[in-house]
Amino acid sequence: MLPLATYTSGKLVNMKQKIEKIKTLAKRTNGVFRTAELKSLGLTAYDIRKLFEKHIIERIKHGYYVLASTYEQRSDAEIIARLFPEGVLCMYTALFYHGYSDRTPLEWDIAISKDVSKSRFKLGYPYVQPYYMEDYLLSFGVTNAAYDDTILKIFNKDRLICECIFFESKIDRETYNKAIQGYVADPNKNIANLLEYAEKRRILKKVKDRIGIWL
Repeated sequence: MLPLATYTSGKLVNMKQKIEKIKTLAKRTNGVFRTAELKSLGLTAYDIRKLFEKHIIERIKHGYYVLASTYEQRSDAEIIARLFPEGVLCMYTALFYHGYSDRTPLEWDIAISKDVSKSRFKLGYPYVQPYYMEDYLLSFGVTNAAYDDTILKIFNKDRLICECIFFESKIDRETYNKAIQGYVADPNKNIANLLEYAEKRRILKKVKDRIGIWL
């Protein structure tokens, strides 16, 4: 067990009280908290290392932690929502969610600003595949996806198909063809939206060529 009291910088620190503060912090941050947030509680780098060594907290990536007692209970979606709140689910992840693919994704495909630090995606788990793009491309054709109690941003069906056509060379042919056919057969598709998104993506002719033959 971690000692309830330890000395840091010559002052007696009640670690039990700090653990309670961490639990309160975890509730406020949806379970995932950063090193800076731990330090704001008065914890030093030494304290954090000891908490980690004693399995009070677990590291999910550099600078990000969760309480060890809730680590296995926390879903991947909860972690993704906390780490990438501005990200938008896309490609294989979104295809599976929208029912255009029956292949369970092996990683989380996330569209995100090209200006974010690439180090944010150096995760041991969950596995994330970023798709970098201009900020304005993350502002349209976006809706919400519900993963139990967690809400994540996701491209809607029309924007998703537009992205699949844009990234045609990066998606396997079988999944690509099923996605296009699934979209064409979808009674809830909105071709007007698709063409609007395609124009903003500067692939209007390509989208018309790929989708037009099926209509």
